[in-house]
Amino acid sequence: MQLTNRIGVIVDSFRLPLRVGLQRAKSVGADGVQIYAVQGEMDPANLSATDRAELKKYIADLGLDIAALCGDLGGHGFQDHSVNPMKIEKSKRILDLAVELGTNVVTTHIGIVPEDNQGEIYTNMQQACEELGVYANSMNAYFAVETGPERASHLKSFLDSLSTKGVSVNFDPANMVMVTGDDPVAGVKLLKDYIVHTHVKDGLQIQPVDPRSVYGSLGYEGMDHEKIAKMVASGEFFKEVPLGQGKVDFPAYFAALQEIGYKGYLTIEREVGENAEADIAQAVEFIKGFK
Repeated sequence: MQLTNRIGVIVDSFRLPLRVGLQRAKSVGADGVQIYAVQGEMDPANLSATDRAELKKYIADLGLDIAALCGDLGGHGFQDHSVNPMKIEKSKRILDLAVELGTNVVTTHIGIVPEDNQGEIYTNMQQACEELGVYANSMNAYFAVETGPERASHLKSFLDSLSTKGVSVNFDPANMVMVTGDDPVAGVKLLKDYIVHTHVKDGLQIQPVDPRSVYGSLGYEGMDHEKIAKMVASGEFFKEVPLGQGKVDFPAYFAALQEIGYKGYLTIEREVGENAEADIAQAVEFIKGFK
C-alpha cells in the first residue's frame, strides 16, 4: 500500500496557544492543520479582515495548509429547534471563515440521528442540515458530520434524505470502534460518496454503551448523567489510545480509503494522554509507514 494522502493535525490536540500549536504541527511533520473555530480568538466574530489575512499568511509561511476547521457547537447538535437558528447562523459564519482561510471543510457533530425518522427531533435535524447543506453547496464547500454517534448505515440514510451533499462526512474510525462497535472498513465503503475529511485516531471498546449516554440526546435521561460522565472519563466503556494500540485495523482502513478514491487529509486527533505532542509525532510516523 502506498498512501499519497496528506497528513493533518488538529492544532488544539497540542493544548497550546494557537500559534505555538501551529509551529508544533510543522515540527512533527504535518502537511496541514485543523483548527477549532467556535470560541476565543478563532470565533469568526472575533476575527477582523486583517486578523484573517494575518493568520492565513502565518500558516502559509510555516508551509502548512488548512485541512479543515472544526465548527462543533455542542448541545446535542441540531436536535433542539429552539436554538437551531442561532446555531445555523454561527455555522454559516464558520464556513465563511473556512473558505476565506483556504479550506472548504468544516467538521461538526449534528447530534445522534434518531431511529424514528418521523419524529420531531429527526425533523429538526433534517431541516437544519438541509439549510446548512444548501448554503455549503452554494460555496462548493461542506459541513462534515463526524462518524460515531450512530451506525454508518443509519447516518447514510439520513444524508440520503437531503437535497445536496453540502452536509457530508468526516470519517472517524475510532469513534465507531469505541462507541457503536461499527466496522470502519465497511463504513468507509458505505459512506464513500460522502467522505470529504477523515480523522486518524485509535481506541478500544471496553464494554457496550448506549451512544446517547456518551454524546447526549435531547430528552434522553438514561443513566444518571454525573455517574455516566465519571464512567466515561475513567475509561470504563472505551479508551482512546495511541495509533496502532487499539482496535482500528489501519491497514484495512487505509486500503478502504484508497479503494474508494479518497484523496483528502488524514488528520490526527489526540483528545487524551499525558504527552499529546509525543503521541502526535508518533502518529505522523505511523501514517508515514504506509506511504
